[in-house]
Amino acid sequence: MALCLGQVFSKARTFRPKRRFEPGTQRFELYKKAQASLKSGLDLRKVVQLPEGENLNDWIAVHVVDFFNRINLIYGTVSEYCTERTCPIMSGGLRYEYRWQDGEDYKKPTKLPALKYMTLLMDWIESLINDEDIFPTREYLSPRTSSRCARRS
Repeated sequence: MALCLGQVFSKARTFRPKRRFEPGTQRFELYKKAQASLKSGLDLRKVVQLPEGENLNDWIAVHVVDFFNRINLIYGTVSEYCTERTCPIMSGGLRYEYRWQDGEDYKKPTKLPALKYMTLLMDWIESLINDEDIFPTREYLSPRTSSRCARRS
């Protein structure tokens, strides 16, 4: 059964739009480097190495956000077929069952349908990514961008 894009990208679903990096910022420049390196077909160990002169925390943040966006896209396509009836348990095969505990609404590990578990998980991760104390969004120009702008003025 084919899905139309309207179903996959519906705002009523748990799919969320990508968090974007502002052009001209250092994180945008790092994101471009990360994308280029992943398409290069190089050794993965070299691909994920911190580029010379870049901030480690920014490099990690770019990859965390990109990974979240990719997982969210995959989840958005699968969630159409996973209902409380078809996926009553969040599991990793027959040997593993995942239970939700957040210390607030779910004080103890709680058995949930996979769809509910994933919705809570994606919301939790998104709240961490959007938390300025964990992932500050310092909007500053990368050294290359700021020097180009300075030369033009």
